Amino acid sequence: MLVEYVITRKINSEIQLNAALDFLLHHPLPPVDWAKFERESGVGVVITPDQIEAAVEEVIGKYKKELQEKRYKFNMGTLMGEARSKLKFADGKIVKNEVDMQVLDLLGPKTEADLEKPVKQKAAKEQNNSGAKQGAKKEFPPTDSFVSDAGEVKSFMEIMGQAMKFHKPGENYKTDGYVITPSTMDLLKKHLTEIGGKVHTRFPPEPNGILHIGHAKAINFNFGYAKKHGGNTYLRYDDTNPEKEEEKFFTAIKNMVEWLGYKPFQVTHASDNFDKLYAYAVDLIKRGHAYVCHMKSEDLKGFDTPDSPWRDRPIEESLQLFEDMKNGKIGEGEATLRMKTTLEEGKKDPVAYRIKFTPHHRTGNKWCIYPTYDYTHCLCDSIENITHSLCTKEFQSRRSSYYWLCNALDVYCPVQWEYGRLNLNYAVVSKRKIAKLINEGYVRDWDDPRLFTLTALRRRGFPPEAINLFCAKVGVTMAQTVIDPSMLESCVRDVLNVTAPRAMAVLDPLKVTITNFPPDQATSLTVPNFPADEKRGSHSISFKPVIYIEKSDFRESADKNYKRFAENQSVGLRHAGYILTAEKVVKDGSGNVTEVVASCKKTNDTEKPKGFIHWVSDPLVCEVRLYERLFFHKNPEDPSEVPGGFLSDINPESLKIIPQAYVDSTVKNAKVLDRFQFERLGFFAVDRDSTPAKMVFNRTVTLKEDPGKN
Repeated sequence: MLVEYVITRKINSEIQLNAALDFLLHHPLPPVDWAKFERESGVGVVITPDQIEAAVEEVIGKYKKELQEKRYKFNMGTLMGEARSKLKFADGKIVKNEVDMQVLDLLGPKTEADLEKPVKQKAAKEQNNSGAKQGAKKEFPPTDSFVSDAGEVKSFMEIMGQAMKFHKPGENYKTDGYVITPSTMDLLKKHLTEIGGKVHTRFPPEPNGILHIGHAKAINFNFGYAKKHGGNTYLRYDDTNPEKEEEKFFTAIKNMVEWLGYKPFQVTHASDNFDKLYAYAVDLIKRGHAYVCHMKSEDLKGFDTPDSPWRDRPIEESLQLFEDMKNGKIGEGEATLRMKTTLEEGKKDPVAYRIKFTPHHRTGNKWCIYPTYDYTHCLCDSIENITHSLCTKEFQSRRSSYYWLCNALDVYCPVQWEYGRLNLNYAVVSKRKIAKLINEGYVRDWDDPRLFTLTALRRRGFPPEAINLFCAKVGVTMAQTVIDPSMLESCVRDVLNVTAPRAMAVLDPLKVTITNFPPDQATSLTVPNFPADEKRGSHSISFKPVIYIEKSDFRESADKNYKRFAENQSVGLRHAGYILTAEKVVKDGSGNVTEVVASCKKTNDTEKPKGFIHWVSDPLVCEVRLYERLFFHKNPEDPSEVPGGFLSDINPESLKIIPQAYVDSTVKNAKVLDRFQFERLGFFAVDRDSTPAKMVFNRTVTLKEDPGKN
């Protein structure tokens, strides 16, 4: 019928055609109200030039004063939009010509001032260039993009904004590829009533490994989208493979979801629905859409598999055999239940159930048949009334079978949306390969800070807000994304720069004895937690005649480019208000400097030094762990890049342990995972290996490199 309307020119513009298609999409089932269809599609509507002229004149009159002030720098799109809204079916080109003509009549031809491009305002120069000098206060980088007015790091969806626009709940039928059956509209009405019109999503991990950075994107996407729209998100464990599932993975997954700032609407398991899934499978056989097959698993691998000789076996026979499978009368590998459909990737008749004589952690020995992902996923989505089934792009080839199975059983069918995976260079996230790294002693466990599992990133000191910020910056697209870890580290620095209090630490200590330490000098100093914002609190540090500095901050002789401490060059002490001058250098038998004897003067009493250095006095002795990339190559799993396999690409210098670092004693009450910026060194977090006798710090990330540092 729509074609007939076009042929007879009752619908004769793109605007009318789009309106007609939109109407039919909203009313997919017969009978069609053709009178309403014609009204909504503009059939018979004629827009005269006089109507267009009058509508444009009305809009220009509304904005006349602003037009005369801004002239041609006014946003003409506003005029077009309002004129078009008054005349829905008017030809856009004719409306634009009328707008241009009336604007020209009002303002006259463009002048030279109208043709000038707007001048971009240059960033104001710093009033004081001393910030580049050692010891001067350094301002934080602009944080408008990720810090809210309340001073908190924005959420994933606040940063993403309106970038993600999907169908409204109940409007599944408007999406591309969605299959409409005679039951669809009734099922959608029931679904909409049960969810109260709210968005419902789910995060469905397999509990057979620890979540990694790619999962963080999925968590943010599913929980963030629902939260943005006032909806709910299920944490659903896809526990259909009892051989590989462990309780520690269930616990760790939930902990990571909550660590990222999200609270599940409900925690569910695929196994909650085993009885219902089995009943659905029986129904599928009865409807002629599934059969019991005896082909071996090796014969079902790949895409060009032979047709099953049991595909057309009688329904009653498949029902009996499927019951025998459930009752343990058939051995493992001797039978499967297969669905009569073909995946988009070409795989024929995917398996719905297989036999496994393995106890399940929740259902015990009740079942010896377990459903597959292809069967379970869409039906659990349907049972939980999921509105948006968000998954990575590799599942795009399963979308048609997802819709097919729901429709074959005549149950509510959610909409599947795909997005590109998030991958990092210099990383391995495969559960099997991480397990190999652990078992062969290359890393300690799933939370080894050199890995990109979420537990590892947390242990290293990455704040959850930084991971969410990273996921938002990467965005949600269809393209598979491979990102350099430096982008993630940049997000970590951005967040820690405004959240991690400052402290001082010395990783390679050199003793300095101050011979003329003022007798009236207090032995403690008050230092701001955030030097750029002193209103955010302070802490007290020891200041005594013996201090410790970094060995790398002292040379016996300074050249013209060197800005720190030397026998022939004084240096300032950060926060102390004193300048050190070397008086004597003490060496050991090998000629190594072991101590510097120095004198001090107040900064106001002597010439300003080239640089200021950090230091500690009366410090805590701590262990500090410094991390580098675990792999040398960007793609350690790529045979063309690493022919010897990923284990041959391990960086033996990826972990350096400093057992006797000196840290400002004010950190002694810090808890595990508390984070600090050790001035001039980087960001560090308290490790869980810390004891009352000795604290352990992990370096989270270094500070931004300063190419002029010397």
